[in-house]
Amino acid sequence: MIDIKFLRENPEIVRQNIRNKFQDSKLPLVDEVIELDRLSRAAKGEADDLRASRNKLSKQIGMLMAQGKKDEAEQVKQQVAANAQRLAELEALEAEYQEKILRIMMVIPNIIDPSVPIGRDDSENVEVQRYGDPVVPDFEIPYHTDIMERFDGIDLDAARDVAGNGFYYLMGDIARLHSAVISYARDFMIDRGFTYCVPPFMIRSNVVTGVMSFAEMDAMMYKIEGEDLYLIGTSEHSMIGKFIDKILPVETLPRTLTSYSPCFRKEKGAHGIEERGVYRIHQFEKQEMIVVCKPEESKMWFDKLWQNTVDLFRSLDIPVRTLECCSGDLADLKVKSVDVEAWSPRQKKYFEVGSCSNLGDAQARRLKIRVSDNKQKYFAHTLNNTVVAPPRMLIAFLENNLEADGSVRIPEVLRPYMGGKEKLVPKK
Repeated sequence: MIDIKFLRENPEIVRQNIRNKFQDSKLPLVDEVIELDRLSRAAKGEADDLRASRNKLSKQIGMLMAQGKKDEAEQVKQQVAANAQRLAELEALEAEYQEKILRIMMVIPNIIDPSVPIGRDDSENVEVQRYGDPVVPDFEIPYHTDIMERFDGIDLDAARDVAGNGFYYLMGDIARLHSAVISYARDFMIDRGFTYCVPPFMIRSNVVTGVMSFAEMDAMMYKIEGEDLYLIGTSEHSMIGKFIDKILPVETLPRTLTSYSPCFRKEKGAHGIEERGVYRIHQFEKQEMIVVCKPEESKMWFDKLWQNTVDLFRSLDIPVRTLECCSGDLADLKVKSVDVEAWSPRQKKYFEVGSCSNLGDAQARRLKIRVSDNKQKYFAHTLNNTVVAPPRMLIAFLENNLEADGSVRIPEVLRPYMGGKEKLVPKK
């Protein structure tokens, strides 16, 4: 959410930003919020004058009563009563205007970074760099669930009977591999100085609307019936919410946290749920990283965060690339975003396994997360990035470490988490 003062003083910048995101239907909102802001400030100005007048008239009444001028004092009291009625009307109007302004401002997209490429959707994202050499072996790579089934490692049919499409049972070595990757990712981030955290897996509506756009909320979040609670779609939401209404001393920044959580997503929209595979599902687990920092440090932390994901995947012998997300692919709160994609030898292309985002002060403004340096208070900047999210990681891992005999190689860094195993041997 952008600053109303910035919009008031730079309406054309806000309009151009909306055009850059190909959301022209939102252009009228700029004039609408400017008019509401004018009315709100006018109501506030009149209300402030009436409050000042009330103080003067109160003193005048006291003086008149002391002089025995009761009739004149009564006339002034009537004026005070009339002013009080008008003041109540103005305060109600001001609250109404502010509510409307907030509702609109939460729909107007955040100002994107000048470096973001302009494009309509993810098809126009720009490749930045590749890490590792993508290899296509001289043997066929099966579909990922077929690989898992060779190890008796997945049961989609039973999960469908229990919960429907978009769920799975992981079993045996595949389940252990899943947990090993999460544990390795946790320790990887701790070694890089991040504080480990297991957050609440449900959050209240004021946190949800503080961390994401309404469109994202509708497409992702599961609401708990009869409760002001939502299941988290990513632990980033719960982690950023940890700082709601907080004033953070500048010397305590940055706050760097890495968190484990299950994630629950409707996956509503064009993508849908993949019935046979586990690429897009309703429930999965994830290791996440977030940073709350001073505004001048957010660009530096942005580059550090996506590099962490690249380094982790490369340590597992998985080639990756980074993509700069174009303007039309950015969610409304994001200033800048980079996707990390892993190489799929089966598909002979890359696919998304993580996303790193700088949200500027948008989340902090909504959640009132401020920094104090003893001279002034200002909004912090927040960033988030996926460390690793099985089962997408499992897809990349299995395909890139599959051997011709059907076994799966375990990279050295992961072996301590797999009981020292150097490879997984299929059961069929």
